[in-house]
Amino acid sequence: MLIMLLPLSAQGQDYEAVRDRLSTLVNGETEISIAESPLPGILQVRLGSDIVYVTDDGRYLLQGRVLDLDTRQDITDQARSQIRRELVQEIDHDELISYGAEDSEYEVIVFTDVDCGYCRRLHQQVEDYNDAGIRISYAAFPRAGVGSDTFTKMTSVWCADDQQAAMDLAKGGGTPEPLDCDTAVSELYEMGQAVGVTGTPALVTPNGDLIPGYVPPDDLRVRLEQLAASGSAQ
Repeated sequence: MLIMLLPLSAQGQDYEAVRDRLSTLVNGETEISIAESPLPGILQVRLGSDIVYVTDDGRYLLQGRVLDLDTRQDITDQARSQIRRELVQEIDHDELISYGAEDSEYEVIVFTDVDCGYCRRLHQQVEDYNDAGIRISYAAFPRAGVGSDTFTKMTSVWCADDQQAAMDLAKGGGTPEPLDCDTAVSELYEMGQAVGVTGTPALVTPNGDLIPGYVPPDDLRVRLEQLAASGSAQ
């Protein structure tokens, strides 16, 4: 069951007092979006790329997940998926390093770290993913952060004339030719943080579904089919 959360403006509600109070907790550039939640007296609030809950008098703020025990639906994750979907749509695919045909049945954006063991394991099977109808599009996510050794290495990969060859080398334990250029590595890392990536590999579908960790090719195919059947992973 999908629970639709309508913007309060569409319901004739005025929660400017709540918005003003929340604005004291974040910087002026953070988006604040307020919607009704399934819980009486509780509002669902988007703060940037995060979801929190606030009492309708603006006094109490709650963090955590809301689960519907009748439907077994994670209400919070549904809201976060919508945010991830919006963020993923902002990614310029020219900034990704992709393996597989553009007309593959499925595509996942894989936030990756070239020094991550499970990222390397996934990469060793990239042809198996492609054979399963899954296009793998890598986004840089150096876990140690901007300016780290891994960040420098991944910058070299993204700056290479042959990005796939440089990626293959780095994922195989080699060191690509040191290069520096204007790349999207920092932006992709920030995007990963925004969509909720906390470890690598992290797979994100075009519809905003986040699949953390390494998933074997056949299992991933099944997972994507299940998401497609539920109206996601398209």
